[in-house]
Amino acid sequence: MRTSILEDLDAYPRTSRWSRATPSTAKSLEGVPLAAEEAENPAKDVPRGIIIAMATLVVTGALVLFLATGAGGALAMSTSGNPLVEALGNSVWAVVVNYIGLAGLIASFFSIMYAYSRQTFALSRAGYLPTSLSVTNSRKAPVLAIIVPGIIGFLLSLTGQGGVLLNMAVFGAAVSYVLIMISHIVLRVKQPGLNRPYKTPGGIVTTSIALVIAAASVVATFLVDVLAAGLTFAAFAAMMAYFGLYRRHHLVANSPDEEFAALMSAEEDVA
Repeated sequence: MRTSILEDLDAYPRTSRWSRATPSTAKSLEGVPLAAEEAENPAKDVPRGIIIAMATLVVTGALVLFLATGAGGALAMSTSGNPLVEALGNSVWAVVVNYIGLAGLIASFFSIMYAYSRQTFALSRAGYLPTSLSVTNSRKAPVLAIIVPGIIGFLLSLTGQGGVLLNMAVFGAAVSYVLIMISHIVLRVKQPGLNRPYKTPGGIVTTSIALVIAAASVVATFLVDVLAAGLTFAAFAAMMAYFGLYRRHHLVANSPDEEFAALMSAEEDVA
């Protein structure tokens, strides 16, 4: 007789379940805010896109969690790299889902290129990275911001350490979430009157809860893969040293980021 789902869950490796599933799912939303400069009405379009993306992930993630576990058992799914397909077995639907997943991976490849190029472009434009990375061509595309990180990513893929690279991405995302939540809280405290077309439901309370979850994800990554977390931490330290010793003396004063920072500093001095 097959064991119950509750008994299967007792044998499920909890550290792996929570540390990998939660950050990996949330990480897919990062590309939406990077489209703010291309959006016709970013104050409305970007929040709407984030909410729709979150709702889609919650619904589909919950369906896979309960349906795959119900079909194949939590114990079997705990060691599965592709739980939905394995729960479907050798049926035609398993093949269909595989092809759908392949199409999704191809689509995510282009979305990742868009996301990293826009992030590289913004950091370069402000002077945090070499300014040559923000040079655009005749069609206003940041060519070097697309090519250079792509080459770095391709070279890393040749190492064959896919699992380590994935955990490094999860760790980096979790750290960025912590910094985002702290920044949001600081802004709400220091700039309560700042124009906010979209306000976070629940304000600081919601952000504080998200901060605790993000911090737990950072700790969990160390428990799952010390090597990946250590390498990511070393990369962060190297970039911070690069900024502190060199790039902070070469910031672009008239970039949007620096103008906003200067404005906030001036307002604090007046107050």
